[in-house]
Amino acid sequence: MRNDLTAGKPGKLILQFTLPLLVGNLFQQFYSMADTIIVGRTIDVYALAAVGATGAISFLILGFVQGVTSGFSVITAQCVGASDERGIRRSVATSILLSVGVTVLFTFLSIYTARPLLELMQTPADIIDDAYRYIIVIYYGIVTSVFFNLFSSILRALGDSKTPLIFLIIACIINIVLDFACILLFHMGVAGAAWATIIAQAVSALLCLLYSLKRFPVLRLHKEDWAFSWRFAWQHLRVGLPMAFQFSVTAIGVMIMQAALNSFGSETVAAFTAASKIENIVSQPYNSLGVTASVFAAQNYGAGKIARIREGVRKSTLYSLIWAAAGGLLVVFGGRMLIRLFVGEASAAVFDQAQYYLNVMALFLFALGQLFIYRNVLQGVGRGAVPLAAGFAELVMRAFAAFVLTSALGYLGVCLANPIAWLGAVVPLAVAYFLYMHKMKKNGDRIG
Repeated sequence: MRNDLTAGKPGKLILQFTLPLLVGNLFQQFYSMADTIIVGRTIDVYALAAVGATGAISFLILGFVQGVTSGFSVITAQCVGASDERGIRRSVATSILLSVGVTVLFTFLSIYTARPLLELMQTPADIIDDAYRYIIVIYYGIVTSVFFNLFSSILRALGDSKTPLIFLIIACIINIVLDFACILLFHMGVAGAAWATIIAQAVSALLCLLYSLKRFPVLRLHKEDWAFSWRFAWQHLRVGLPMAFQFSVTAIGVMIMQAALNSFGSETVAAFTAASKIENIVSQPYNSLGVTASVFAAQNYGAGKIARIREGVRKSTLYSLIWAAAGGLLVVFGGRMLIRLFVGEASAAVFDQAQYYLNVMALFLFALGQLFIYRNVLQGVGRGAVPLAAGFAELVMRAFAAFVLTSALGYLGVCLANPIAWLGAVVPLAVAYFLYMHKMKKNGDRIG
């Protein structure tokens, strides 16, 4: 029925679960980046800047729905760890119903706030119209993001991290083909790139659903599974909402920084966009490790095996340290080659500013890795309030960078925003994790 993460060597299990998840996340980045690369290479640097200028407000909404659906699956994973098949079915049904509500609410909310938010963020006049054309299509397709993330999270809760990879590869290919078709053949501009992303994600969501029903009989829901219980729904919302708000709070911080960045002009926006896309790639091992940590913690929490969670965190920290060194060297010495993928033959200033950010970011990669590990483990054991508080710490630090460091240090202040936000978040997360584990150890690793 499932892949059991409650027995066997934690280090080996974590690697086995993380690696296909990593490949999948990289492909997810590639198909979202395909818009950026193809727009930057086939249209111009201003179109690239327009797509980049939407990143913060896109993350505000899509980050929320990603967080809430991931949170719902934590309850599913706990039911998996407890071998409660009826609980699994009820959790899936409740997650679907809640996700429908989230989709309707945020589709309407995002559509009507898109243009005002772009204006509030001081999006340069020469790119704001293209930015709006891109983001409004993305917002109309929120439903595809919600249900792809939900179905993928459910599969991972069952211990299957490989299947979403296959569907993402397919989606990536579809997205790239449609990007070229919509931009070069149908001359749809940046809106065409957005439509390509939405269609590709819809295909991924459908494939996840069909496979889930065929591969896992436990996911074939019965009529009684759809009986809605506010008490059971609250169990999901209690985990999902803090995760969602955590993403949104982070996004607000990014929006503040984007507004500060926009004041530097379109070339700087383009440079930072390219560097940020590279950062997203480099951070994927941590994102994957974080998802693994959440599922691992949730299953073992459901099984009452707290000591295994501690061992899993130790192994994850070792992997995090190794990647901090490897990823840092990659962006420092290979950064310019990667930047060229996005900007082609742009001005030297674009290359220099993008590389400058990568050099600063590389110094703080380990902090980012630990942030993902501690945050997701705490979410996996149902302690979602602390990650939310850490999200507010990130917001404060980014606001400090936007209003103080940027004024005092110029572009360096922008470059320091993410690193100091990571540091500001990882400290309370680490403290909360060690306090919780100390409490559990003192209690004889008994839940309750």
